[in-house]
Amino acid sequence: MTTGVNPQSPVRRVLLVDDNADANLILSISLRLNGYAVQSCISGQQALEITQTWTPHAILLDISMPGMDGYETCRRLREQPGGDQAVIVAVTGYGQEETRRRTREAGFDNHLVKPVDVAALPNLLSELIDQKNADAAIDS
Repeated sequence: MTTGVNPQSPVRRVLLVDDNADANLILSISLRLNGYAVQSCISGQQALEITQTWTPHAILLDISMPGMDGYETCRRLREQPGGDQAVIVAVTGYGQEETRRRTREAGFDNHLVKPVDVAALPNLLSELIDQKNADAAIDS
């Protein structure tokens, strides 16, 4: 199995935010098997609370959640100290251009349509995190 994490580098942390417990479980297992440290929650409010004390490298964030939707959650995550450093990926059943436009405007770095390809996800996240880190190094 190919892993998206270099065994010589620190463990990469991923926060899964989806009100569907099965989706959280499947993605969590896949990422853990590929060397990621994973936390999951079922609401935007919980995501905001978790990120106060745990800094993920990437956040997989569902759009359609009760209460605070993924767009608002992403905007609020970006407003937190260090919120611009995490890769935030929309994970949604919607793939229309209007939805993709709204995710970009809300501050998402990428947009995945469900069902997510769990075999490709670890490498995709690794690439997105590496790119974000490279961009940050150039900006500093």
